[in-house]
Amino acid sequence: MKNLLNLRDCGSEDVLGLVELAEQVKQHPRNYSHIMVDKTLLMIFEKPSLRTRLSFEIGAYQLGGQAIYYDMSTSPMGAGKESIADSIRVVSRFNDIVMARLKNHEDLLEMAEYATIPVINALTDFSHPCQVLADLLTISEKKGALKGLKLAYLGDANNNVTHSLLFGCAQCGIDIAVGCPDDPELRTSEKVLEDACAIAGKNGSKVEMVFDADAAAAAADVVYTDSWMSYHIPKEQQAERERKLRPYQVDADLMKLAKNDAIFMNCLPAMRGFEQTAEVIDGPQSVVFDEAENRLYAQKAVIISLLKDG
Repeated sequence: MKNLLNLRDCGSEDVLGLVELAEQVKQHPRNYSHIMVDKTLLMIFEKPSLRTRLSFEIGAYQLGGQAIYYDMSTSPMGAGKESIADSIRVVSRFNDIVMARLKNHEDLLEMAEYATIPVINALTDFSHPCQVLADLLTISEKKGALKGLKLAYLGDANNNVTHSLLFGCAQCGIDIAVGCPDDPELRTSEKVLEDACAIAGKNGSKVEMVFDADAAAAAADVVYTDSWMSYHIPKEQQAERERKLRPYQVDADLMKLAKNDAIFMNCLPAMRGFEQTAEVIDGPQSVVFDEAENRLYAQKAVIISLLKDG
């Protein structure tokens, strides 16, 4: 891989290889502590962050390198003063690798087109591959394997995490059932579903979208949900979104429809009483903090892989 922009465009062997490498990094961190000696990671942030900034910054230090935080809100980059294409050409002269957390996926693609160093997607409006690599690492740890499992996603399905889950599960041979309202603003697009189905077909798994939470959760090994109010959604939409998404809340009754040993996941931040109840997220089946920790190892694996291939 030259860049990590979208799990759809990776090969199955790339995704599985990154998960395996993340496991090795987690188990044997000292074996990789020299990878970034005399190297710098530039972290470009257009959207706010907790887990993304900390995990990438700490990851770079633990690999022996340095990380620089760059806030686009105080920058000429992309603000009409300097084009993204020109900015990333300059960035490439100073740094060894760059990650970007941006609003628009098209801006990330432009960065990748003009950069001469590896580019990592740390989140866009379309895709969040690093999060899902951490999710796959967590599932592998808890279940011992990936292929043949079923993941049920409940809630707002027209977002970056759902897209990356669809592509990531399809690449790894995991069946995925998306349970969401039959609403164009909340359901996954036909194009994303078609792409995920095509990948799943090559890896022996299936993809489905259903407008019934119980049907999605039935016999699932993993139950996953995400925020009903992502960063970009105006506060005045909360009441209407809550009304539409309430039937897809993950509660104890819904978890009973999944397998007895099913795990519960949420990429965080989470609001108790909204996308899931406190009983679920704070209960024994929840692995949300293991999932958050695994961002560190998954992203270190991405950095190692891209620097090696570069």
